[in-house]
Amino acid sequence: MSATTTAIPGQGGPEQGAPGREGGAAWLAWAAADSWTMTRRELAHWARQPVAVLVNLAFPVMLLLMFTYLVGGGRGVQGDPTEFLVPGMLALTMAFGLESTMLAVTQDLNKGVIDRFRSLPMVPGAVLVGRSAADMLQSTAALAVMAGVGYAVGWRWHNGAAAALGAVGLLLLLRFAMLWVGIQLAMVAGRPELVSAVQILVWPVGFLSNVFATPATMPGWLGAVVEWNPMSATATAVRELFGNPGGATGSWAAEHAQLLSVLWPVAIIAVFFPLAVRKFARLSR
Repeated sequence: MSATTTAIPGQGGPEQGAPGREGGAAWLAWAAADSWTMTRRELAHWARQPVAVLVNLAFPVMLLLMFTYLVGGGRGVQGDPTEFLVPGMLALTMAFGLESTMLAVTQDLNKGVIDRFRSLPMVPGAVLVGRSAADMLQSTAALAVMAGVGYAVGWRWHNGAAAALGAVGLLLLLRFAMLWVGIQLAMVAGRPELVSAVQILVWPVGFLSNVFATPATMPGWLGAVVEWNPMSATATAVRELFGNPGGATGSWAAEHAQLLSVLWPVAIIAVFFPLAVRKFARLSR
């Protein structure tokens, strides 16, 4: 009579009786269920904290209206400045989500929530998957709100639905990359108070881009720095896909913006995703 060893999904390995091929499918199902549970937990916070959700959605809208009607974005652009500004603001919104990601992770760390999750028989990576899935859903909602407001103030896209979907895909790719930057920085910082320091840094990076003005209006050295900003690559590529004026300067970075809008986020993910996963695995050791 042979004994049968039962592995806990997410914690077992081959030497601990982890299932083989048949068990692999069961482990994936377990991982998907755990990840969905963590995602639902994050989404439940929206219902309990509707004011915070509304503020996160309203803040980029206020920036868009301010730069459209008060400050005057789109300086140095041939054509409708609103059609230059709105795609740039969509890209900026994807970067500004970094603070909310950090705040949520640091709060969980300080309340001991993540430690409790790690003590449960669940797939360890489900916590990060749930966090990232909820953030991506929130970012999609923010894009929809911003696009609606942009349409109301006169912005239009001109290259059809397929190109528009491609632009949305590039924006969400940038957000996914920034998401992992936020998770890693949150686990390094460890405290919600330090999120404010990151907020201070996000603003210069956001404004040191072609979101509000074309680099052609800037000093040569500053324009070169701006054009190599990952946010500038996404903003320029999105403008091209939407058929909006892009303020092209003829530089290599501007001419290959669509390529850079993929390479930059992929490079960021390649660096920060493994760092975040490794840092999470080492928590409470």
